Amino acid sequence: MTLDDDWTTLLTTWRAGASERERERELLFTPVEQLRKLRFGAFRLPTALGGAGASLPALFARVIALAETDSNLAHIWRGHIAFVEGLHWDGLETDAAARWLPRLAAGDIVGNAFSEQRETAALTTRLHRTDSGLTVSGTKHYTTGSIYADWIHVAALDDEDRRLSLTVPARAPGVRIVDDWDGFGQLLTGSGTTIFQDVAVAPDDVAGDGDPGIDRHRYIGSIYQLSLLAVIAGIAQRAVSDTADFVRPRRRTFGFAGETRPAEDPLVQLTLGEVSAAASAARRLVLSLAADLEPAAQAARAGDGADLARLELEVYRAQHTIPELVLAATTQLFEVGGASATARQLGLDRHWRNVRTIASHNPVAQRVRAVGRFELDGTAPEWAPPAAPVAVGTTA
Repeated sequence: MTLDDDWTTLLTTWRAGASERERERELLFTPVEQLRKLRFGAFRLPTALGGAGASLPALFARVIALAETDSNLAHIWRGHIAFVEGLHWDGLETDAAARWLPRLAAGDIVGNAFSEQRETAALTTRLHRTDSGLTVSGTKHYTTGSIYADWIHVAALDDEDRRLSLTVPARAPGVRIVDDWDGFGQLLTGSGTTIFQDVAVAPDDVAGDGDPGIDRHRYIGSIYQLSLLAVIAGIAQRAVSDTADFVRPRRRTFGFAGETRPAEDPLVQLTLGEVSAAASAARRLVLSLAADLEPAAQAARAGDGADLARLELEVYRAQHTIPELVLAATTQLFEVGGASATARQLGLDRHWRNVRTIASHNPVAQRVRAVGRFELDGTAPEWAPPAAPVAVGTTA
């Protein structure tokens, strides 16, 4: 069998039972292990370094396909994808890449632990220098994918209050990962709490955030957001097929006597067509942005960030448009079957719940406001809290 055959088999195997797995909160250790064996996490690495040499559009096409199979399974990889793209941006000839490429090529998975549940954005996670070496302690929340990962990428402050990023083994002594995510969607992503208690940190796996530059920030930010939008696009496509599967065998349309096949009802056909149109638009927009982002990043690394700045705005626009389209479609799909379409056994509601959960990850209103300001006066996006005494951008 070829790698593509194995990929197709995996998608087919795990497509069935997605709704039941969510209802039973059955974590996805087995399919993640199969993806590891397929070295899905190395898909973007060059073939000479043990990867598949895939383009960004090819990567996001696979994320969409994975999300159509099970949206949780695709979402798990968001932090890993961004970690790999960070290596690409910084250069595959760096010391950091020399350490990480063999790990990633072997199938290792990287999770993340950045967010903390606090009233402010200040970090409390600390990297300490002790007589026996470096250790990290702190509590992180929304640590998507880390429960399945081999490594966890962590944001912390050192003893001089400098912000750092560091990476530790997920099974190291002192690491405790808790599946306590209580959102109503994306229940199997492991987006719960991770606790670090005096966890040993290798000095080579600590990096100072410093000032990575606006172009790197734009690129990695776009990667993070496209990863979410790709999951939404996959959910939309699964909503189409699940709705069609629900309609085809039915023999009566609500509100009509006798046998009136819903599949022949023009209003049912119209509804499914609208859901299909939303799914197609979402997929094409994600892949189009990915295709444009790759050369824009190459140009930015060479010193010309104009296209990347333009694409950041395009991603902001898509962050508004794609969830809006798909949320409407995953609400509309219930028009094909009356109350029977709401049966828990079908799980059609999970599509809306999962999209709504993903769409809540980032401040869409702030993104759209930034686009509006750009249209009015040419100010490039730079997020800051309301009334914060800082510059809000540069004039493009």
